[in-house]
Amino acid sequence: MDLSIGRPSGRGGVHRAPKERTFVSSVLLTVLGAIIPGSGFWIAGRRRLGAVVVGITAAVLVTALIVAWTNPRFYLHQGLNPTRLLEVMVVLILIALAWMVVIMLSHLELRPKHATTLQRVIGVGVAMVLCFLVATPFAVGARLAYTTRDVINTVFKEDPASKTTPKNSSDSNPWGGTSRVNILLLGGDGGVDREGVRTDSMVVASVDVSSGDTTLFSLPRNLQNAPFPAGSELAKLYPDGFNGEGDEGNWLLNAVYRMVPELHPGILGRTDNEGADALKMSISTILGIPVDYYLLINLQGFTRMVDALGGITVNVNQPVPIGGDLDANRPPTSYIEPGPDQHLDGYHALWFARGRWNTDDYHRMQNQRCVIDAVINQANPENVLLRYQDVAAAGKKIARTDIPQRLLAPLVDLGLKVKDAKIRSVVFQPSEQFNPASPDCAYMQSIVQQALNPTASGSHRPKVIQRPQSACAYHPVDVDGG
Repeated sequence: MDLSIGRPSGRGGVHRAPKERTFVSSVLLTVLGAIIPGSGFWIAGRRRLGAVVVGITAAVLVTALIVAWTNPRFYLHQGLNPTRLLEVMVVLILIALAWMVVIMLSHLELRPKHATTLQRVIGVGVAMVLCFLVATPFAVGARLAYTTRDVINTVFKEDPASKTTPKNSSDSNPWGGTSRVNILLLGGDGGVDREGVRTDSMVVASVDVSSGDTTLFSLPRNLQNAPFPAGSELAKLYPDGFNGEGDEGNWLLNAVYRMVPELHPGILGRTDNEGADALKMSISTILGIPVDYYLLINLQGFTRMVDALGGITVNVNQPVPIGGDLDANRPPTSYIEPGPDQHLDGYHALWFARGRWNTDDYHRMQNQRCVIDAVINQANPENVLLRYQDVAAAGKKIARTDIPQRLLAPLVDLGLKVKDAKIRSVVFQPSEQFNPASPDCAYMQSIVQQALNPTASGSHRPKVIQRPQSACAYHPVDVDGG
């Protein structure tokens, strides 16, 4: 009897020598081992090692799913912390390397012992392709983490020096116990770090921290004699409001950001942005509400952000001029024609927000609020993720703020509320009660309080000067705005 065929079993049978695995089956099992890390070791007979790898993989996956289920915003919050993002980059790289090692070792364990040279080459090639496929999403994730960290560290400081930001906020109480947070949104006509920026767009977004309901207060750029807080150094210099000799354009509200640091460097003490603090102080005094933070957007760079988002959609109710210079009496080169649901790229979106040939600042302010609404609608999570690299690159170059890094997570949570909440707009335009050349701050403050507390009692409340959100709907008018 040929004893090499088998040997007697304990029950009178014969134990057959295991049949060698075919090349095709080894490749298929290698693929399975790549999909379920550790399964290749188990099939190859290394069951203890296979069980450990499968167990670790399952534990990590189940834990991640439980965290996502019980705390849906956990990963979003971690993604706004530069330290966590650095840790994420390292962890993703290590996981990718470990997974690739498992794939290669599984292949070696599963490969037929008597494979031909060609089969060995093909097998290694398949394993390497699997390694590439596995590593790619981790590489993409690490790159996204790096990009996000770079943007956060560039735009947001850990502890910005400011004379006007709230001092009573904390990690557990980010809004300092207040019911509203007020953010000054500025549109500048130059780079965010450039000297001499004029803030031609000034909107205070007052957000209810519980509901996300938001009221936008738009201030005219040509407001004169802007006051400063009583007792401040600027109020001592300008007891009758911000004014002086020379070019009248240097003494408008939109010039405070530029002129205060130029005329009085260091007057506010230690601050990262003296112009922004001075403007926040003035607007707080005008409106009678604290301006907590500011966000300056370079309007020229704004075109990049809109393009990065894939454009915005607005209703154009009358022709909007492109180009043109009123002072030089140079007419526009063309117009954005009226029509509903007009999809605008960055260039045309900028002119929609800034064009004012044959119109006025107040019509432009209305368009700017419609642009804000359109950007909010376009910046949905799916679209931002799809275009993330472009959006991040644009954001890093166009924004400057005094919002500290630790408020990013609460601010994103608040932003998600705003997307589904009510947004109303209030614009201060010339009337019997309001004259931008000689503003009645008491009247403006009463308007603000009525807008923020519409149910407040009082028979002599002034009528709110506002353009409701429906102003962004399509209702064509003639060129004169009739």
